[in-house]
Amino acid sequence: MREKVVLAFSGGLDTSYCVPYLKNEKGLEVHTIMVNTGGFSKEEAAQIEERALELGAASHVNVDVIDEYYAKGIKYLLFGNILKNSTYPLSVSSERIFQALAVLDHVKKLNASYVAHGSTGAGNDQVRFDLVFEVMAPGVKVIAPIREQSLTRMDEINYLSAQGFNFSWEKAKYSINQGLWGTSVGGVETLSSSGVLPEEAYPYKVTAKEPIRITVEFEQGEPVSLNGIKSTPVEIIRQINEKGGSYGIGRDIHVGDTIIGIKGRVGFEAPAPLILIKAHHLLEKHVLTKGQLYWKEQLAGWYGQLMHEAQYLDPLMRNIEVFMDDTQKYVTGSVEIELRPYHFSVLGCSSRYDLMSSKFGEYGEANRSFTGQDVIGFTKVLANPLKIYYSIHNED
Repeated sequence: MREKVVLAFSGGLDTSYCVPYLKNEKGLEVHTIMVNTGGFSKEEAAQIEERALELGAASHVNVDVIDEYYAKGIKYLLFGNILKNSTYPLSVSSERIFQALAVLDHVKKLNASYVAHGSTGAGNDQVRFDLVFEVMAPGVKVIAPIREQSLTRMDEINYLSAQGFNFSWEKAKYSINQGLWGTSVGGVETLSSSGVLPEEAYPYKVTAKEPIRITVEFEQGEPVSLNGIKSTPVEIIRQINEKGGSYGIGRDIHVGDTIIGIKGRVGFEAPAPLILIKAHHLLEKHVLTKGQLYWKEQLAGWYGQLMHEAQYLDPLMRNIEVFMDDTQKYVTGSVEIELRPYHFSVLGCSSRYDLMSSKFGEYGEANRSFTGQDVIGFTKVLANPLKIYYSIHNED
């Protein structure tokens, strides 16, 4: 009897290599699982299952965790307006914990001795997968064939060809990870500091040219309708991805510090995350106080850092989620956005909780809650500590 290994399988080059390698070189009974976080249609999921079985998997399952991923992950990235290094919406890093936990459930179901993934030894994902298994199932042995053998993508293609499986270089040229909250794109251009990804590297193709305006309605921080049509947050994200993707919106390069201490560079395409985060942030600036905005930004930044660095299981993240939930009580209203080729603009918002109330005044025009003499007195009080300081340190 062969020992069982559960392989996290996406159907890409790395995980495709792992199936025959684990079966033929390691002598294991390979059971594959594809955990869908929003990057695959039903047709694509069926093709992935077919590919896994053709490669030699003893069994394959497709597991959908999209709703859980939104409710326990994406929602808080939106509440926190989280962009890593002011750029990246944590498209891939936020998926991995939910994928790893689903893989772990399958390991327990099959009573497998091993779990495997296709991560390389140079990125963040290896830590994200390994940490979940180390914490939640320390008795299960982890195998990472690409990492262990330091393989190049061409090495993998050559091995698969020798095993009778055809994988063209053109198909495998870019490493693409698709999910509901965006797509990462890695390739030879991202390995240097100046490389530029070509148009064909991105999954969405630019077909729209004429500007359009869309309106997103939020209730307590969550998107609930698009252009007046009520829907679920997941469906609204999908629709905005399609609309924004057709304009080439949401493309950028993220440069950051990896968990393992080196600099990393990756392309991404995330129309809905960037549009929704900017729209949500505008609404918050109208309905939250200065203190709320400040402290939410501090905690949200730390939340994003923990998510990015595989610390989702840290109870501190649950504490921050409670805080963020509470801040969204009055984040309700609609936001208008204009989409244009490769660009979008957040135009304005309306909310019954808008603190920009004309009954107190109009910025730069008039005030109605105090007089000019009140401002003179207020300024004197505000200036007093500095006057004292500079009276003593006049050389400064």
